[in-house]
Amino acid sequence: MKRACVFMANGTEECEALLTVDILRRAGVEVVTASVNQKPEILSSHNVRMDTDAIAADIQADSFDLIVLPGGMPGTINLKENEFVKAVCQQAVAAGKLVAAICAAPSALAAFGLLQGKKATAYPSFTDQLAGATVVKEPVVEDGDIITGWGLGAAIPFSLALVRRLCGADAAEAVRQAIGYPYGF
Repeated sequence: MKRACVFMANGTEECEALLTVDILRRAGVEVVTASVNQKPEILSSHNVRMDTDAIAADIQADSFDLIVLPGGMPGTINLKENEFVKAVCQQAVAAGKLVAAICAAPSALAAFGLLQGKKATAYPSFTDQLAGATVVKEPVVEDGDIITGWGLGAAIPFSLALVRRLCGADAAEAVRQAIGYPYGF
């Protein structure tokens, strides 16, 4: 079974995080939500209280096939400033594992030095923070093992792209049909 870790912080955009978790789980991926706070509870960017599965510092980071950073403010800043998240993302890329970020969160990948020479997208007001990347104005951009998404409106195709990369095109298509998503991805 494939495994994914979705990091969450106070200020995480709840829909970007939870749509990703939901779609990955529908595909049979074991997903762990991990709080970068000292406790499992976070308060989202729209003041929704959520409990995560784990505290980030307690996870075995190398056991995941995919690391995901949802956007939101100040969630992205909280993820970007977290040394554990930075180390996990850098180690995942070095190991050839998938790392994905959506909305403002691709700016964290840039700050971690992971977008140098890569194509990437982000929420329009954050594209100027994608240092070293070639900005592509598409809802979802894949470049090697880095996958970036534009924002909440792209959360479903972003998540389906993650399923396709982890579980194959047939699994992604099955989830697309099951959720009634009428567009390609």
